[in-house]
Amino acid sequence: VQLQASGGGLVQAGDSLRLSCAASGGTLSTYSVGWFRQAPGKEREFVTALHWGGFSTYDAESMMGRFTISRRNAKNTVYLHMYNLKPEDSAVYFCAASHSSDDLALEDEYEYWGQGTEVTVSS
Repeated sequence: VQLQASGGGLVQAGDSLRLSCAASGGTLSTYSVGWFRQAPGKEREFVTALHWGGFSTYDAESMMGRFTISRRNAKNTVYLHMYNLKPEDSAVYFCAASHSSDDLALEDEYEYWGQGTEVTVSS
């Protein structure tokens, strides 16, 4: 499966943004999907993930309540909804897909990665 992340851009602190992860060459609803982000000079970190069964999500504690993940099967797309954005949320955001049901916060669990979309939050 190939993943295409999009929706990034320049926003102001307090704004909301929705990122999309569109899949081709496979049915995304059969995968667990996660979002990660990497800020300049920092390691990539986990944001949130949605189990393939759709019944559970995993959220990084620091972003809980501000970031949510959802899936729209008809569009073969998973979304990352971001609210009340802060300058420290500025990063390149990546989506990834996994057949795993294990710890979806771990990068190693994911077989497929999108190219990333950049989010910049100005203060």
